[in-house]
Amino acid sequence: MASEGRKAVATGAAETAYAGKTVHLIGVGGSGMRALAQMLLERGAKVIGSDSMPSAVLDDLAARGASVFVGQRGENLPAKTDLVVHSAAIHEANPELVAARQRRCEVLKYSQMLGRLMADRCGIAVAGTHGKSTTTAMVAYALTVSGRSPSFIVGATVSQLGGPSGVGTGPHFVAEACEFDRSFLNLSPTFAAILNIEEDHLDCYEDLPAIVEAFRAFAAGIPPHGVLVANGEDREVAAATGGAACEVQTFGLRPECLWSAGSLSADRGRYCFDVLFGGRAFCRMSLKLAGLHQVYNSLAAGALLHQAGLSGQEIADALSRFEGAHRRMTVKGQEAGVTVLDDYAHHPTEIQATLRAIKDRYTPARIWCVFQPHQHSRTRFLLRDFARSFSAADKVIVPDIYFVRDSEREKEYISSNDLVAQIRLNGGDAVYLSDFGAIVEHLKRDLRPGDLAVTMGAGNVWEVADEIVRWLAGHR
Repeated sequence: MASEGRKAVATGAAETAYAGKTVHLIGVGGSGMRALAQMLLERGAKVIGSDSMPSAVLDDLAARGASVFVGQRGENLPAKTDLVVHSAAIHEANPELVAARQRRCEVLKYSQMLGRLMADRCGIAVAGTHGKSTTTAMVAYALTVSGRSPSFIVGATVSQLGGPSGVGTGPHFVAEACEFDRSFLNLSPTFAAILNIEEDHLDCYEDLPAIVEAFRAFAAGIPPHGVLVANGEDREVAAATGGAACEVQTFGLRPECLWSAGSLSADRGRYCFDVLFGGRAFCRMSLKLAGLHQVYNSLAAGALLHQAGLSGQEIADALSRFEGAHRRMTVKGQEAGVTVLDDYAHHPTEIQATLRAIKDRYTPARIWCVFQPHQHSRTRFLLRDFARSFSAADKVIVPDIYFVRDSEREKEYISSNDLVAQIRLNGGDAVYLSDFGAIVEHLKRDLRPGDLAVTMGAGNVWEVADEIVRWLAGHR
């Protein structure tokens, strides 16, 4: 494609632009920031990073050559710092950010830095309330195994890609396009997808129309020679893409969508289907990932990959081998007749889709869902939706809300007890247990063969899954 050729010319300069530079990353433990750190290390930069808490992510970055600090202090900034990058979760009062501004360092948000990296390539960006990480990983994986050598940043670790990021020699740069703080408006993709649009991040958006307006601005940023792949069954997506200057290609299960699925069948939650392009057979897909939502993700990924030059057979072969991203229905262990999973779902729609997929895939006697709400503001704004989202779970355990980004005052408005009460009003069997230790003891006492336990949330609830697996392994 002509656009690919133009972008590829600048690739060599982009690869060396950060070699030998000192880049300080504030909030380096976040999913996107750690991927950025790895990419900068691969490009020869000297990476310094900090985060508020120790984690395996920081240990891994240190092993890769980054200098990592636990705790954020102004003195963490090196005397010679070429660039400071911070995540959207970092407040202006952060001591390292204050020090960087006082020293007149160049300061960028994560999304601005991502936009710089993408500008030198043929950008492929995946936007939407749900499914971004998996769909981005699908695209990056297919380009990689088909020999296109993309650069990519995924908001989750992908074992088949060797991590959350990679630097390739090909013309494509694949990245998630997150709507939080309108971050995705800093990107300049040639090809993009909008998977879906729902209420979320209401700590920075007034309401759903404001979210749609942000997606409309994102769609307007796709150049006329680009292509936007859009969910043809989502009315909010239709509202956001109606005025796009580029070609819009729809996907979905309905036959009127340009990209659709025919002859759909499922075996224990895993779907096989014909991918139809304009009503004609394009390829036959057999997914390893469970859940109907993965059919939508793979249709969007396939449409983007077609624009990137892959054949139908290349797309089908790659996506049929794709095993998913970390913390997406990840099997942590199967011991003593009990299956333990971990998942990142932290929005009502994601919870519903994941629990349905778990039920179809594993047909357990009982599903125990340990759900850690993420953000007090999200829990408060979407409380009723959350309460209705656990119908497929037999038992729900809710620890304290994971505190991030919100003000201290927000804690006064909502608690996990409020969510438990609402789940019970909707007919669910839910209990509040404040800390992980109490949850582990509860599960040890009540789990029995045939059960499945899944930890859910964007915080550190996976620690419960790990502890249960260790306990089960010692009681075989």
